[in-house]
Amino acid sequence: MNDTLKNSIKWSLSIAVITFVLAAIFSVASNLVLNGVAWGTGLFVVLIIVCIGIFFDMLGIASTAADETPFHAMAAKKVYGAKYSIKIVRNADRFASFCNDVIGDISGIISGTASAIVIIQLAVSFQIEGGSAKEYIVSVILTSIIASLTVGGKALGKTFAITYSKDIIFRVGTVLQFVEDRFHIVLIKDKKDQKKKKRKIEKQNI
Repeated sequence: MNDTLKNSIKWSLSIAVITFVLAAIFSVASNLVLNGVAWGTGLFVVLIIVCIGIFFDMLGIASTAADETPFHAMAAKKVYGAKYSIKIVRNADRFASFCNDVIGDISGIISGTASAIVIIQLAVSFQIEGGSAKEYIVSVILTSIIASLTVGGKALGKTFAITYSKDIIFRVGTVLQFVEDRFHIVLIKDKKDQKKKKRKIEKQNI
């Protein structure tokens, strides 16, 4: 089994575990927030979840669209966050996978579940009988609205991400750099550093 396949399997397993944990957290949090609140508040929570999905989808697209070159010039001038922006671009495949597939897909699933809860809240508030034509119409309309906002928002986010990819990644790089410096949490490893470590291990084994 070659190193590429090993790394791919390792990454897939890691991302699956992360997805499981985050999905559980998102689901529990949304259910706790939506439990017992008015339908208007519930709808607001659903919109927040949709916006989270759109935002992270935009970050994922920006990472794949951004060019590494401008950040090298910024890093040479010791601009804070530039080096971490380079890390993001070099690891665009994994960064985009996390943002688009993990957070994006979780947001889509949770928003669908949350929408179902809001529909029930609406039915109770307006005394709509379960299984009636009115409940069916409300369900279709609300689901369609959430779907259109999600798809339309992601389409707008993609355009914004491609146009302003450099600025977006630099802002993200600055935030992640601050997190790493302040809390000593390495969120993204530089591929070049990984290659150097691998070469050292290979030399030691010779």
